[in-house]
Amino acid sequence: MARRLNMVFLLVAAVLLQSAAAQKVHVVGGALGWIIPPNGATTYSTWAANETFAVNDTLVFNFATTIHNVAIVTKANYDSCNTSSPISLQTTGPANITIGETGEHYYICTVGTHCNAGQKLAINATAALSPAPQPSAPSPATPPSTATPPSTATPPSTATPPSTATPPSTATPPSTATPPSTATPPSTATPPSTSATPPPPTIASPPSSGTPPSTPSPTTSPPPPSSATSLGVTGFCTTALSIVIALLY
Repeated sequence: MARRLNMVFLLVAAVLLQSAAAQKVHVVGGALGWIIPPNGATTYSTWAANETFAVNDTLVFNFATTIHNVAIVTKANYDSCNTSSPISLQTTGPANITIGETGEHYYICTVGTHCNAGQKLAINATAALSPAPQPSAPSPATPPSTATPPSTATPPSTATPPSTATPPSTATPPSTATPPSTATPPSTATPPSTSATPPPPTIASPPSSGTPPSTPSPTTSPPPPSSATSLGVTGFCTTALSIVIALLY
């Protein structure tokens, strides 16, 4: 709690210091105030020479209402005490005027011949003063970090029981021997055909004209005595050949 109060106090003090540095109040003429000076115009020029004016400063003109006033005028009107066209005019005292810009500023009293009697002021304002650096507020102490509790030891994992041995598989009984197949009886031989098919008769081509007929070869072997059919065919052929030869002659 005390630390927070100290921080608030420092912040308020910094704001006040900044405001004081940024704005300064000047009471014109000091204790004399804003009146017809007894020593002439040099009274206010001497006072202004001992002051430092800056932008945002305030000028306080202490005067009695209806007796005096304060007007902001140009340099030409200041020098000639021309009261006909002031930039601004305040008739109620005390009057506060804030300096709005750098450079020369001119003030006079427009009542009667007060300006000619020396009731006038000229100042020269500079740029605003830089504010005083703010004191840095102490940073709150960082609380100590809480110690991290040690991690709980991990219990050892339960040993895995050995797997049960697989019983041997039952032996497969030998397969029953396949009985030999019954022998297929040999097929009955087909008996030869009893009758032989006689070969077709060959018709002898007649010899060409002028060519003597060829004499049958004497070396022709006689047909086998066992084939009666062959003898008949041979005799037929011989007869036909004889007829052909006879026709040719």
